[in-house]
Amino acid sequence: MSETIHTGGCQCGAVRYKALGDDCLSSLCHCRMCQKQSGSYFGAFATFGNDKVTWTRGQPSYFQSSTVAKRGFCKDCGTPLTYEWDRDGISLSIGSFDDPNKVAPTKQLDHAARIRSFDQLHELPIRPEDPDFQAQLSAMKNFQHPDYDTAEWPERES
Repeated sequence: MSETIHTGGCQCGAVRYKALGDDCLSSLCHCRMCQKQSGSYFGAFATFGNDKVTWTRGQPSYFQSSTVAKRGFCKDCGTPLTYEWDRDGISLSIGSFDDPNKVAPTKQLDHAARIRSFDQLHELPIRPEDPDFQAQLSAMKNFQHPDYDTAEWPERES
């Protein structure tokens, strides 16, 4: 039986990875370091064994965020990619996966440290789709790497 292949990478495409298997541990972490690293309410990570993750293009740069952990990111575009500690396991940021729905979080960590408004996010009003905004999105040229592996990036124009 073959293992599921999960791919992902940074926004600019300079760093890409492959993670194998379906036995990852996916979570939302509310600790202050994860909030700062993500610039958001929480860090969202899927953890795979060290032997299950391969860097297929480039390598992350690192910030040593504590005495036991370092955070990997793309030095070119700043995309947060990993949380790695001094034991087996590489936690890959869920938003960096090509299909983040396949590694959906199953638990929350350090919930007591959450930003208080987190509990009300589901109550926020949903703004209706704006046709003018959608037209602007359709007309713009996007420089973000697509959600699939490419032989080279940026792709050469013919």
